[in-house]
Amino acid sequence: MTVTATRTYPTTRAYRTRVARISPLSEHFVRFTLTGEDLVHFGTGGLDQRIKLMIPRPDGTLPEIGLFADPAPAVMEWYQRWRALPDEERNPMRTYTVRAVRPHAREIDVDFVLHGTEGPASAWASTAAVGDEIVVIGPDERSETGGRGRSGGIEFDPGEATTLLLAGDETAAPAICSILESLGERHSGHVYLEVPTAADVLPVMTLASVQVHWLPRDGRPHGEALTEALHAWGREHGAEVADRGRLADPQGPDGGAPGPAEAEDGRLWEVPDEGPRGRWYAWLAGEAGTITGIRRHLVKDLGIDRTCVSFMGYWKRGRAEGC
Repeated sequence: MTVTATRTYPTTRAYRTRVARISPLSEHFVRFTLTGEDLVHFGTGGLDQRIKLMIPRPDGTLPEIGLFADPAPAVMEWYQRWRALPDEERNPMRTYTVRAVRPHAREIDVDFVLHGTEGPASAWASTAAVGDEIVVIGPDERSETGGRGRSGGIEFDPGEATTLLLAGDETAAPAICSILESLGERHSGHVYLEVPTAADVLPVMTLASVQVHWLPRDGRPHGEALTEALHAWGREHGAEVADRGRLADPQGPDGGAPGPAEAEDGRLWEVPDEGPRGRWYAWLAGEAGTITGIRRHLVKDLGIDRTCVSFMGYWKRGRAEGC
């Protein structure tokens, strides 16, 4: 009798892609449609699914770290090799959200925020042309999880909660718009998005009964408009929302619970290990200092249970992303 071994696939893998289309969306947002033969296997979890983009070096080369070995290496295998490279040989990596996935067309969409040429990703997006290559680290539909859930880069997990609060800056806008497109009619709530200018307000498609509030900075300090809006929301809805979830034990600044963990690059991140136990759920993302303050206001000042709040510091003012 012949026994055929079942092939296993890692949750995430590297994809060779090239730019198929570049579509300006607003003053600061631009959409890149990337194509590659292997994207037929790209996971379709949607929501706020994170990917890594490996930005090409000036000479267009990639590091020799076994990214495209067959079978595909586990994440930590190639990641440790990447970390061990000399600085001048290590391609920068940056985290983005998949805006749309079309496996049969072998395409994905990634929305960039243009903010000058100081950062490697924004610099690349400012000068990239159709045909340029870029490596995507993303989920594999053939893996055991199908690239879904937290192992596949998805943090949005409202459980049975149907009343939602979504808030973030422009770096969170692609994820929030993707989440909204995935919601059904049973969901309701409020959405707050701070963007650079009024020209950056984007069309939003959703079946949910949500009120979407766009907050153009128009020269104000980053995070000020978002913080003010969330405090105003708290004055109007905070008491009601605290009753919808389990009230926090008022011990210490965060209900006696440990605060969010700080990653090597200074970003802050906290997602409840279990799905929310109440009927209300908050998803917050953006600049770590701003989002930390909003999360603290929800939990400490309004008494909302921390297990109802997912918090992601996508970036930290004054620090580059570590990978």
